Amino acid sequence: MKAVIMAGGLGKRLQPLTRILPKPLLPVGNESVLEIQIVNLRASGVEEIILALGHKPELFLAYFGDGSKWGLKIHYSIERQPLGTAGPLTLLREHLDAPFLVVNGDILTDMDYGALWRQHVEEGADLTVTTTSVKLPLEYGVIRHRGRRILDIEEKTSLEAEINAGIYCIDPSVVDRMPVDTFVSMDTLLRQLIADERTVSRYSFDGYWLDIGQMANYEKANEMCALAEAGEGATVLAWRRAGA
Repeated sequence: MKAVIMAGGLGKRLQPLTRILPKPLLPVGNESVLEIQIVNLRASGVEEIILALGHKPELFLAYFGDGSKWGLKIHYSIERQPLGTAGPLTLLREHLDAPFLVVNGDILTDMDYGALWRQHVEEGADLTVTTTSVKLPLEYGVIRHRGRRILDIEEKTSLEAEINAGIYCIDPSVVDRMPVDTFVSMDTLLRQLIADERTVSRYSFDGYWLDIGQMANYEKANEMCALAEAGEGATVLAWRRAGA
């Protein structure tokens, strides 16, 4: 299996941290977010990774090299201008000869990427989107009513929604149809495929998933690691499962 990790963003929501290090290179515990992802991908059977870079690419090349330290091959693609969350794929066409994984560079998860790849291939999908459920807390009491009559008020409720987890499996034919070297978001690509009646599938995941692109979540990930190191908690993050 091959995987593309989208690691070119500026990480504005994590400034000032990302003024020094790109978001995927920020530490969680003793490892960077990207290193955690690479270990998990390797444990899931990925043998080749392409890092799609933009911000401070020299730092990635200096640390990860050819990938041999992690038992796989790492290649690099550097965008000359921002291409969005899907546009960088058009720079990689020569490397993409079979269904491949795409992972946002700010995701921590214990997901088995191989299971996603197998479902995608078995269904013959053009693009498969990983989804996960999140609960969004509400700060206000929720009113249940019938007309003008209030029946109840619920405090500290939350909304549950199924969201795009930022992990995909894509057939190379999708990339063939994309405009080359053009800004394209993944949401735009999904909508276009749906409009064209291509097969866009869903892979539902209910394991550990955290987007560290927000400061509160990044701090949460580090707190979990600190507790685990102190023996006061546990984490299901993949690099621990894989024994890295």
